[in-house]
Amino acid sequence: THPLSSAASDVYKRQQDDWSFDHLKIVEREQPEPGPGEVLLQVKAASINYRDLVVPLRGYGSFTGTLPLVPISDGVGEVVEIGAGVNRVATGDRACPMFMQKWIAGEPDLARITSTLGGPIDGVMQEYIVVNEEGLAKIPEYLTDEEAATLPCAALTAWSALVTEGDVKAGDTLLVQGTGGVSLFALQFAKLLGAKVIVISSSDDKLKRVAALGADEGINYTNVPEWGKAVKKLTRGEGVDHIVEVGGEKTLPQSLRVIRPGGTISMIGVLSGVNMGVSLGLIVTRKVRLQGITVGHRDSFEAMTRAIGQHQVKPVIDRVFAFEELKEAMEYLRQGKHFGKICIRF
Repeated sequence: THPLSSAASDVYKRQQDDWSFDHLKIVEREQPEPGPGEVLLQVKAASINYRDLVVPLRGYGSFTGTLPLVPISDGVGEVVEIGAGVNRVATGDRACPMFMQKWIAGEPDLARITSTLGGPIDGVMQEYIVVNEEGLAKIPEYLTDEEAATLPCAALTAWSALVTEGDVKAGDTLLVQGTGGVSLFALQFAKLLGAKVIVISSSDDKLKRVAALGADEGINYTNVPEWGKAVKKLTRGEGVDHIVEVGGEKTLPQSLRVIRPGGTISMIGVLSGVNMGVSLGLIVTRKVRLQGITVGHRDSFEAMTRAIGQHQVKPVIDRVFAFEELKEAMEYLRQGKHFGKICIRF
């Protein structure tokens, strides 16, 4: 209720100014130690998401956290020490820290969905990290460190969209937008479930690659700007059962035209804009379900890893950068030329 003093105002302003990629740097600090119920992980690999481009700009407002902040939300490590009472993991296990540390199961609430690594909680871009054992899950042994590092955010988001929330089943038709990490996991999970998949992309080369992964149809939306009409034609006018919506502002209007009555649009990303300029009548009159997806909880993650372990699903990795190349990796993500996930090897 009181105005900031001149000194406090200067500190506040400086903290705001420090939110930039220019202030992203490697530093040394003491190795953490696990307390009761906690686990010390030696981080082996990380993967980056669009979210990681937003955090350095304080793009989530007060929910971004405070400085100093260790970035990056997605990773995997080896358990090197456990605190008293820990029984979920043992020394030597490989495990992923959950993106949402406090969302173990059940319905989301504000505390659960804001307990996120990489802001406001220190992320995985550190050689050693301490997490509560409840915010940790073991991974299938056949996966490499880089492959496992893609699971907590990208894979779980796709799993939540299709399985936990979407109820996609054999014979359904799924529309997937683009060839980023979440989109390719959605393609792989859909094929695992026996669904038909249509992929839209701006690259004919990428469409060939998704066909090799099992995509049934591909549309180049650069060559076919009205891709919604093409999708309708592929489905004989019926529309698709489910859409993995990553575009947002510029793609949602066409998505609403091609989703079948009673179908589900899983809202995952807003890569083309955050504003909603669509006819809401299409949602109401056609009983369309517009479902927001925010990654998922630990129990869902463990169900997912059981499934991918049984079917030996291999995450698609585009490129691996070294630890000290984080800025280069983030710039590569920003360019949007990747096919699958971008990883960091420690």
